[in-house]
Amino acid sequence: KQEKGTMLVFRPSCQGAQRLLLSLLLLRIWEAGRGQVHYSVPEEAKHGTFVGRIAQDLGLELAELVPRLFRVASKGRADLLEVNLQNGILFVNSRIDREVLCGRSAVCSIHLEVIVDRPLQVFHVEVEVRDINDNPPVFSVIEQKLSIHESRLLDSRFPLEGASDADAGENAMLTYKLSPNEFFILDIINKKDKGKFPALVLRKLLDREENPQVKLLLTATDGGKPELTGSISLLILVLDANDNAPIFDRPVYEVRMYENPANQTLVIRLNASDADEGINKEIIYSFSTLVPSSIRRKFLINETTGEIRVHDGIDFEDSNTYEIHVDVTDKGIPPMVGHCTVLVEILDENDNSPVVAVNSLSLPVREDAQEGTVIALISVSDRDSGVNGQVTCTLSPRVPFKLLSTFKNYYSLVLEGTLDREKVSAYELVVTARDGGSPSLSATASVSVEVADVNDNVPAFEQPEYTVLVKENNPPGCHIFTVSAHDADAKENALVSYSLVERRVGERALSSYVSVHAESGKVYALQPLDHEELELLQFQVSARDAGFPPLGSNVTLQVFVLDENDNTPALLPPATGVAGIAVSEVVPRSVGAGHVVAKVRAVDADSGYNAWLSYELQPTAGGTRSPFRVGLYTGEVSTMRALDEADAPRQHLLVLVKDHGEPPLAATATVLISLVESGQALKASSLALAGPSGREAALVDVNVYLIIAICAVSSLLVLTLLLYTALRCTVPPTEGACGLGKPALVCSSAVGSWSYSQQRRQRVCSGEGPPKTDLMAFSPSLPPCPVPDVEVEEQAISGDHSGKVGYYVFIFIFCFVNVYSRCIFSNIIPGISFFFLNCVRCFSSNMSRSTYCNIQVVPDFQWCSLRSLRLKSVVV
Repeated sequence: KQEKGTMLVFRPSCQGAQRLLLSLLLLRIWEAGRGQVHYSVPEEAKHGTFVGRIAQDLGLELAELVPRLFRVASKGRADLLEVNLQNGILFVNSRIDREVLCGRSAVCSIHLEVIVDRPLQVFHVEVEVRDINDNPPVFSVIEQKLSIHESRLLDSRFPLEGASDADAGENAMLTYKLSPNEFFILDIINKKDKGKFPALVLRKLLDREENPQVKLLLTATDGGKPELTGSISLLILVLDANDNAPIFDRPVYEVRMYENPANQTLVIRLNASDADEGINKEIIYSFSTLVPSSIRRKFLINETTGEIRVHDGIDFEDSNTYEIHVDVTDKGIPPMVGHCTVLVEILDENDNSPVVAVNSLSLPVREDAQEGTVIALISVSDRDSGVNGQVTCTLSPRVPFKLLSTFKNYYSLVLEGTLDREKVSAYELVVTARDGGSPSLSATASVSVEVADVNDNVPAFEQPEYTVLVKENNPPGCHIFTVSAHDADAKENALVSYSLVERRVGERALSSYVSVHAESGKVYALQPLDHEELELLQFQVSARDAGFPPLGSNVTLQVFVLDENDNTPALLPPATGVAGIAVSEVVPRSVGAGHVVAKVRAVDADSGYNAWLSYELQPTAGGTRSPFRVGLYTGEVSTMRALDEADAPRQHLLVLVKDHGEPPLAATATVLISLVESGQALKASSLALAGPSGREAALVDVNVYLIIAICAVSSLLVLTLLLYTALRCTVPPTEGACGLGKPALVCSSAVGSWSYSQQRRQRVCSGEGPPKTDLMAFSPSLPPCPVPDVEVEEQAISGDHSGKVGYYVFIFIFCFVNVYSRCIFSNIIPGISFFFLNCVRCFSSNMSRSTYCNIQVVPDFQWCSLRSLRLKSVVV
């Protein structure tokens, strides 16, 4: 029941009564401030037994029990008592055994912690468990044997084992009764605060010959209501011979010692004597059969000296007293025994560290939590007693938390400062409990406080812009790059999703080119990219977290499409035909070695090395060695030696045109060469001029024109140099356009053929010294343009010879101006003679009628200027 205050009667006429009233009021106020409620309940109460109206006594409304999460906690005893949340009544939930709960303690109570939230409050309730007489007295054995010599004197005492009662108080107060007999009476020995112990007192001398043994019954009765009893059989064996038993100088020895002594520490040295003589006087010390095995493990006795020493650890917390029964036996026949009791009192030492328990953690804590928020409840305890068991509790420094004492050995962990999860995501708090012993002992407990995240950080990329290189002709859906953004928040606030910032690329949407995986940030190309169509694709990717509200940022990607060797070299049509038709040439057998008989022309739509072409002559089918060769980078088919009669009249040449890509791509051109005599060659040339191109007359003798050309060069050298200089200064470089009437230009030299692009160009120069070439390298993004025949062929060349000579001289002069001036400015004087030969070749092979020219001066002079080619194309 709940403790109630005493009713006071105030009598104003009595001054002493006024003082008494004031004292009682102060005492009542102090007890109320302690914040405790006391109940009592008998042990073994049935389930549902009423204990008290705990909600009403604590001042709580029944309607707020459930919303405030009303709960009861008891360390290790949570299921004994329960609270009905509907009516606020505390009742017995399960069997309460006082002996199991508190042992033989005089006071037994259950400490309850009543916890409610919103706000958090803790109440402390004490429930006293009252003892009932539910345990009868119990002896350790059913029968006890005593050996007593017949020579024992009257009033000799023989201690017996007492009974034990698990109850407490009056229920454990035992009385003993001995069955009626003629030899013994029962005497009760009161030991200091240790209870009562029975002993047999001899009232009539024993005679072994008449009564060799005596059987008695000892009954123990407790003080409960109703009374409970227990009994033990006593078997008295009457021994003959030795008349005097050894006697201790004291029947009871009391010893005080501290706990945790070292092994073999002396406890006491016993002293006993025997009045007999000889062998009957020699005595042996031993533990009585009444001493339990637990005491025998902790103590040893020397049978000769009577010394009792420590054998095992002695702990005050296990037991603070030990009762040792010692027997001393002489060596007579029969031996006689003396008895004494050693009471060992154990003193406490500070050998137990405090224990820290953390309960009711409210985790995690939001980083925007207010100061004063309760995080956890902490309790401390110490098994020691007195000052050694007084504990103080502290918290590790430099943390935004503190401890508030709510009750004896109970604390609340509360928030004292502000939290920022991005700086500190979790706190490892150390709670230190220290007792008041000397030296003091301490214990620590770690409390992990996790800080819950709030979405306050924007996803961030490592760079504001990324450059991606992708080869063209990629498979659809291939992975080209991965973007990654980091969000300093946690969980869903750090869960980043990616998306494209949509825009239009030309006439198409950006999403038709690329896509971004929302979770991984992988960027995929949805279709094959073509370097010739799209060189740079620039777009933005957005990263957005899943917090509320969501936060996001963008990053820019620049995707450069790299060229691949995906275009096969395309053969250009010869001057006398269309593309795809074999080149057919008529060559006189009188030509010498090195004579250019034909030229294979090709272009490649790729860029760089992928568009750099080389030419190879395929071996003939019969294995015969051809008298012709092809320039590796020029495509010119020339004679390797002078032709003779043994050479077949028709030569079928296969020229392999191959680029420098990886892997290289190739095309094959067919060159048909007919070997004829000199006269037949002129006739064949005349027939060729009269063919589909509308030629009206055959060419005159080439040798005549060569002589005239050489004379013209000698006389007009100065004029041509001035004309070349003027043209170089006045004619700007033209990019040209692919259209009708403007032929596509290809520069052929010792290092290959390059197409002239309509969109862009690069200047290629050597890394050391001045540039050696004017090579223009292009990435052809437009298909090759057809080259129409030049309309100058419509002019009749069948007129008078002076008109024809003037035409060829005019062509020859400009060829000379172009190349010979280059030779002079390049300081290559030895190449002049070789230049004349090449000019003759250019002239005699009718190259003036096409847009191609090959000028090869010396091996070191490798490139032909595109400016010269453009100049010649204009002239032509």
